[in-house]
Amino acid sequence: MTRRTVCIALAVVVVMGCRKAPVSQGLSSDSVLLNERQARLDSSLANPDSMATGKPLALWKLPEHLKEISGLVLTADGRLLTHGDERGKVYEIDYRRGVIVKEFTVGSPPVHGDFEAIAIDGDTVMLFTSDGILYRFLEGADKADVPATRLDTGLGSACEFEAMAFDATSKSLLLACKSVHEKALKDSLVIFRYPLASGPGGKVRVSHLAVAIATVVGSNGWNGFHPSDMTIDPVSGNYILVASLEKALAEITPAGEVIFARALPPGHDQSEGLAITKDRLLIISDEAKGGPAAITLYRWP
Repeated sequence: MTRRTVCIALAVVVVMGCRKAPVSQGLSSDSVLLNERQARLDSSLANPDSMATGKPLALWKLPEHLKEISGLVLTADGRLLTHGDERGKVYEIDYRRGVIVKEFTVGSPPVHGDFEAIAIDGDTVMLFTSDGILYRFLEGADKADVPATRLDTGLGSACEFEAMAFDATSKSLLLACKSVHEKALKDSLVIFRYPLASGPGGKVRVSHLAVAIATVVGSNGWNGFHPSDMTIDPVSGNYILVASLEKALAEITPAGEVIFARALPPGHDQSEGLAITKDRLLIISDEAKGGPAAITLYRWP
């Protein structure tokens, strides 16, 4: 851990209480504090009560410069990356201890756009904009600037996007529409499958999954379902989607079967990011809305 490490204010750790953490304390006291946080989380995970649906294990309040936190993604070695909304900047958060480990900038000067989602394919990190523009780059060191390539997927006319995940089985990006522009798909939850490798003749063969919105909504009484992020369950391979507008979570198989669609636990007013760890933690990020931005940890079945 370096002096650049930034502590995040601790809001809640369920099961075991704790004091609010200062934003900065010297290196040794920071280490003690962060080890205490890790121990509290481990204790919560070991407690059978933490299996209760909708009961958070921890909630970390984020600093002002992450008030527009958006997508989440886990690296192959289990580290959590996130980004802001308008400027190409990526942050690594130690989600078990509530600390920002590093940050790096995409482009020099930084690229700008309505960044809504982040994904990883091997050592390549990707940022995606609401109008279908993809930026690809390598992960940078702390405070580094990294070059990026820009790709227009051509899907901006079909949808407004906020959700993306990388499907390693098909080597494709899954791009979920928040708002569908195409008339024929207006009544569907649409997820485009965008291959990262070109087919014969250099063409990218894009396909899509369309699930009737009525099937997703079921008896919940929502006016629709507008995904703000998605991830892939590392065990089942199913698609997990969060919808900020509906304050909802849904699980859908790659074939389009709806496993469940339900309301999020209370307190998620602007849920924009989603990730599931290999040891079954669900992580949700919320933009600032009536309070600081935050990430919340739950048990995942």
